[in-house]
Amino acid sequence: MAVPSASPLFLRETEIRRGAELLFFGYAHLYKQTDQCLAKQGMGRAHHRALYFIARQPDQTISTLLKTLGITKQSLGRVLTELTERGMVETRTGREDRRQRLLRLTPTGAKLEQELFEAMRSRLSSAYAAAGQESVTGFWRVLEALIPPEERNRVADLGEIPV
Repeated sequence: MAVPSASPLFLRETEIRRGAELLFFGYAHLYKQTDQCLAKQGMGRAHHRALYFIARQPDQTISTLLKTLGITKQSLGRVLTELTERGMVETRTGREDRRQRLLRLTPTGAKLEQELFEAMRSRLSSAYAAAGQESVTGFWRVLEALIPPEERNRVADLGEIPV
């Protein structure tokens, strides 16, 4: 099925609703396989987000992860405690500041994160290939514009992290 082009009147309610619907269904299908994998482990998307962002920036502090995720200390504490108890995340003492706790995935956590990422990567790669480079750039622009300007540097900082 070919996706219709946006109308020149793309700011009308019908067009906005079409975009919201595509985001809703696209998001659901993007995470369907990862949700199934997480459910088998008794985990959810909060665990996935923590694993993903710890993998993106090993040895980050808990406060850095809190800022990245934009959640409460209590919520993150619950998730990190569970991931640590399952042997997926470990904390190390900071080199310069011994009070810091640096987060890193264990081999078990890295394996699960890679498995979850592969499911997403497969779907996104197929969608990107079907849409083409210009469409991907446009998609990124729309998603970035959804993020409040004062929070965009959190995402920009991730782009600088070598993977």
